[in-house]
Amino acid sequence: MPYKFSMTSGNVTRFFVVFNLVLLLALGFMVQNSVNAWLADKRNTMADASRSLQKRIDSYRFATWQIYENLATSATGAAGNSLQETRLRPDVYYLEKTRRKTEALIFGSHDSSTLDMTMRISNYLDTLWGAENPTWSMYYLNGQDNSLIMISTLPLKDLSTRYKEGMVNSLVDARRAEMLQQANALDERESFSPLRHLPFQNDHYVTLRTTFNQPGHLATVVAFDLPVNDILPQNMPLENFQLRQSNAPALSSDDNDNATTQVTLANPNLEISASLPGTTLQLVYRVPLLSLALDTLHNLMWPLFINGLLFALSFTGITLLRQQTLRPNENQSAELDSLRRLNDEIVASLPVGLMVYDFASNRTILSNKIAEHLLPHLNLQKIVNMSDENQGVLQATINNEVYEIRHARSMLSPQTQIFLMRDQDRELIVNKKLQKAQQVLERNHQMRQQLLQHLGDSLSQPLTKLTAQLVHLSQHDDNEQVIDLLNEGQYLQRFVEDIVLLNQLESHDWAPDKAVFSLQELLDEFTLEHLLLLRRKGLALIVNNHLPLDEQRFGDRNALRKILHTLMHYALTTTQWGKISLNIDSATPNGERINFQLIDTGEGLNPEELSNMDFPFLGDVQKDRYGQPTGMAFFLCKQLSKHMGGSLEIVAKQGIGTRYNLQIPLTLEPAQPEEDEKLLEGITVLLEIAVEDVHKIVSRQLEHLGARCLTSDERISGQQHDFLVTDEPAKLQGWGLLLTGDEPGASALNEKQFRVNFNLSSALQDALLTLIEAQLAQDELEGNEEDSTSEPLLSGGYFQLFTETVPDDVSRLYTEAAEKDYSALAQTAHRLKGVFAMLNLHPGKQLCEKLELHIKSCDDSTIKNTTSDIDTYVNQLLQQGNQ
Repeated sequence: MPYKFSMTSGNVTRFFVVFNLVLLLALGFMVQNSVNAWLADKRNTMADASRSLQKRIDSYRFATWQIYENLATSATGAAGNSLQETRLRPDVYYLEKTRRKTEALIFGSHDSSTLDMTMRISNYLDTLWGAENPTWSMYYLNGQDNSLIMISTLPLKDLSTRYKEGMVNSLVDARRAEMLQQANALDERESFSPLRHLPFQNDHYVTLRTTFNQPGHLATVVAFDLPVNDILPQNMPLENFQLRQSNAPALSSDDNDNATTQVTLANPNLEISASLPGTTLQLVYRVPLLSLALDTLHNLMWPLFINGLLFALSFTGITLLRQQTLRPNENQSAELDSLRRLNDEIVASLPVGLMVYDFASNRTILSNKIAEHLLPHLNLQKIVNMSDENQGVLQATINNEVYEIRHARSMLSPQTQIFLMRDQDRELIVNKKLQKAQQVLERNHQMRQQLLQHLGDSLSQPLTKLTAQLVHLSQHDDNEQVIDLLNEGQYLQRFVEDIVLLNQLESHDWAPDKAVFSLQELLDEFTLEHLLLLRRKGLALIVNNHLPLDEQRFGDRNALRKILHTLMHYALTTTQWGKISLNIDSATPNGERINFQLIDTGEGLNPEELSNMDFPFLGDVQKDRYGQPTGMAFFLCKQLSKHMGGSLEIVAKQGIGTRYNLQIPLTLEPAQPEEDEKLLEGITVLLEIAVEDVHKIVSRQLEHLGARCLTSDERISGQQHDFLVTDEPAKLQGWGLLLTGDEPGASALNEKQFRVNFNLSSALQDALLTLIEAQLAQDELEGNEEDSTSEPLLSGGYFQLFTETVPDDVSRLYTEAAEKDYSALAQTAHRLKGVFAMLNLHPGKQLCEKLELHIKSCDDSTIKNTTSDIDTYVNQLLQQGNQ
């Protein structure tokens, strides 16, 4: 039989103790492994550093013997007449030399041989230290004349001159004292200094001193300052390194790393020492125990965190398990008592009688007041026998009241029966009351619908007449009070229409009135209806229809107009500045569903307003000084779009704006056969439109009509165009249209220019056709005039007069326009106008008059364009005269 773990208190406690011990052992092994790996890395690093330092010491032992045996000995007795030295201070001399890798100072009295020796040693060290970057220094205590030679890569001359009795003097005095002490020690030929720090260059070095005894003279001592910054590792602080004497015998260079390095504990530090082979020195690296502990904690941060989390989960788990699973008796009685009270409360609140009776012991196990009241009048055994014959259901009359009694046997105890007693008379009374209440509710709904229908029929006609009269007055009178009354009247009319329409939707009396209509014509009407309020509030409207302009759709035009009008009015109320955009495109690939997206830059709708989509008048609506929408606007639009088979979605962000997404199914009618030539076929239009959305709308409309559209970037230099379309008045010139968003159609600025609303495709089309007719008429007239007026210029002396005066004046126009000399420019233009008038050249005269108007307004760009037109006209006349 397999062993089964017993969930007793002792077993669970033992399990968690073993688990925690395993965690502690794993944590200990992990820390030990981390520390051992760290120590092994440091020992290897120290071994490498000690070998590099020993190699440097061996190299400079050889250099010391080279200097003493070869350079110093060969210089003895040599003449140094060609060498020069400079006296910096008393007993301090600077050796002048051409190569400046090293500089040399001589301290004390000396002869020419010492000077020559210094030059030789300096040249040798120039070669030795030529490729080195650290700071190197050599000191030579001459036993012949007791002078001290210092050769270093430091700028000794500058340092000695600038800082008297300063750093160099103290450094030299310290070295002289050390070297004299080394010379007096008879039993020590070689010695080392501890690690030293050169403050002003942040260099660390060790000094190697070697003594050479000479019979009859003082001992000669050669010392080298060996830098160690490039030897010691960069990731170990240099302040923690020491170089000290070791009592152990010197090791050979063939010993392994474990033999040359050792780790000792010297409270409060951990010392890692490495012996230098061939010397009695030890390179020691001291690590504070606290720093080692913090470094270990940092490296093992995540494993330690996970172990701590496991410890916390372990203690929490054992605590909760012992409280809730292993010791349930403390809360079990309270829980059972709570369940019993809850059971009694449920039984007592039942609307029927309930009784559980045990026939084996003849006692009532469970009952409520209704069953206790009926129990004295019932023979339970007889009821059981009779109900078994009638599928467990029996009717009984008790005190002239009819009760339905049901019983069932318990599945656990067959002798236990469950009885349910229901009062049939009371249920009949309740059902009758419910039916009567439902009839009253339906009658109230019907009365409300009839009341709203009659109210709408009674108020609709008077409000329509009142609104029409106010519209008539507003067209002939700009009084603000009349406009305010018109807004109030329109608001009241819309409110009554919304009530009637919503009432029809609820009573299912409304049905879509589908017909074929032009969507673009509906959008033009939509734009014209809201121009007045848009102008009053200073808002911009952009209607961007991505569908073809001549498309015919099948659907309910009036219902769609109602939805768009209601949403637009709400957007106008909530928008105080900015613009309102209406984008129309196809929502499906087959084009059977149209997506209307209305976007405003207002304050955005709050949640209370959005709740009106499901329940009208539930939340307060926003308002402005021109009026306010109704609380049932969204509910009406949603219901109306739903009856049309579409959907309405509103997305709002406070302080940013609101987006109304409306999708309506509108069947696309078959298109008529296209004509061979479109309305504006062969017409070239130059678009100078700054607003990107307006540029897209206008270019789409013109290209649909067959026109060729050019922009300033696409236009080739000198390329001609028929008309200019721009939204900036300063750029309007020649034959063109000025685009605006608040014009109720198209209005003429002059015979060549119109102001037109870019949202109205019909107005844009009519304005272009009018300009085309005017242009054709003028071209025909100018052709007749040229035939009659070109003869005087080409005959007699007129052509000579023209060629002698006009080209010079045209060149003068360019010069004076560039210099912005408007007075001289006006005189030249007036003189040219007189020449053109005398020669009966009316186009040239008109161009000069136009130039004079631009000179008065100081419009440089237009002056330049008009001057270019005059120049072109004059060149054409000159070409005619030369033929």
